[in-house]
Amino acid sequence: MSRLPVQSLVLTSPSPLTIHPAAVYLSALANGSQRTMEQSLNAIARLISNGECDAYTLNWAALRYQHTAAIRTALAQKYSPATTNKMLCALRRVLKEALRLELMDAKDYAKAVDIQSVKVKRKLKGRALTSAEIAALLKVCLDDPTPQGIRDAALIAILRGTGVRRAEVVNLDLKDLSRNGELQVRQGKGDKDRTVYLPTGAMALVEDWLCVRGRKGGALLCPIRKGGEVQLRRMSSQAVLLIVRKRAAESGVESFSPHDFRRTFCSDLLDSGTDIVTVQKLAGHSSPATTSKYDRRGEETKRLAVENLELPYTPRSR
Repeated sequence: MSRLPVQSLVLTSPSPLTIHPAAVYLSALANGSQRTMEQSLNAIARLISNGECDAYTLNWAALRYQHTAAIRTALAQKYSPATTNKMLCALRRVLKEALRLELMDAKDYAKAVDIQSVKVKRKLKGRALTSAEIAALLKVCLDDPTPQGIRDAALIAILRGTGVRRAEVVNLDLKDLSRNGELQVRQGKGDKDRTVYLPTGAMALVEDWLCVRGRKGGALLCPIRKGGEVQLRRMSSQAVLLIVRKRAAESGVESFSPHDFRRTFCSDLLDSGTDIVTVQKLAGHSSPATTSKYDRRGEETKRLAVENLELPYTPRSR
């Protein structure tokens, strides 16, 4: 990145966190997002200050268009379009807080945030799993006579049956599950709560797991020691990833991510005729536009859709 004068960008004295734009922005985020965006802001601060500042020592209110344009160029050269856009989003949000805190003039703010996002030209990430693949995954779990097999079957049933994120599934407690299959997802993405529902078959698999786990309060899905002892504490989201990879390899299912269960959930509901607003609410998305990005039904669904269109046409007699 070309060197720009940085003297005015370095805070001469620490600002109270209550009036520091980066601190105010980060404090409004959920824990997972907070860590990610703080890393982004630290990277931006180092770039624009030639390594002299981090997110808390940079004077964000002093940034002008010349700085933000240079930041965009540097980020685009170093990171993928998606990562660059995520970091630019954090930058814009911090400058918005600087404006709200009256640390920045409205005209300077408008010019500073007037930077375009980087265009993303690539295919949609991930895929939807077929019914046969899901059956194969459950079979290897149920063929496993250890407590891990029963737990992993319950994990897959919840991921597939509710479309929850892996960070959400490890945050579930036993008290969040009712006997009719209703699950309370607490503090999901964006710190939002929502209710999801386990299908009957998924609920049966979870009940099998509870026979092993027991009914004592605590995390719904738990780690298991090598001897088969269930530890009543939370699994990590990394453990979910490793379990999915392990069961995919054992069943011969093509590699996929835990998030692909979420894509499958949305795609199957849309394919069944469920309206997109209902799918949005079940998935915990902020808008139907986000839900539409999870649709992996493919070209056959589009072809069948147009077959339902009627035209007022009468064949001519020959």
